[in-house]
Amino acid sequence: MLYDIGAKVVGLFLSLNGSRAKEYGKENLPKDEGYVLACTHNGYVDILNLGLSIYPRQIHFMAKKQLFDIKGLGWLITKLNAFPVDRENPGPSVIKIPLQLLKKGEIVGIFPSGTRTTNNSELKQGAITIAQLAKVKVVPAAYIGPKNLKEVFQRKKAYLIFGEPFTVPAGKEAREEYTAFLEKEFKRLTDELKQKMEKK
Repeated sequence: MLYDIGAKVVGLFLSLNGSRAKEYGKENLPKDEGYVLACTHNGYVDILNLGLSIYPRQIHFMAKKQLFDIKGLGWLITKLNAFPVDRENPGPSVIKIPLQLLKKGEIVGIFPSGTRTTNNSELKQGAITIAQLAKVKVVPAAYIGPKNLKEVFQRKKAYLIFGEPFTVPAGKEAREEYTAFLEKEFKRLTDELKQKMEKK
């Protein structure tokens, strides 16, 4: 209920400010199955645009545990389908919760990229591992646009592109191979998006 209200309010807000993402490649999104949606990440506006792009289907976002400790925010993001992950001390919940969601046919959103750190490398492999164990597809996506409210009010344009879904075969070697493949897809899609923006 709150997710639906939020989608309508946020969609209107971003549209009025010219920051609702122009979307490419939506035909690549699986229609009636669960999958891992792995997207580049540079702020919180990309989360909003990604959620709007999939709506009325809902995304269950993996979010860092510390956000749930903030009074009010923790309640809100829980209502908006986020679930906590302790990146410092990852436990079974890192795998367990997304696997349960995917088996129910839900979409799990993971932002495994950003600055190049060990954390992000682990998260890239996490997205691949979760998809492998759940036997679901990974849909790579790239976002370019406003990072925060200040940039939204500056009417910065937003763009979002979805790549072709892929499946991860069993085995440790496949996890490593497809983790590298996901990173290459992020770069390729980002470059493709930049080319589309230049033609505007």
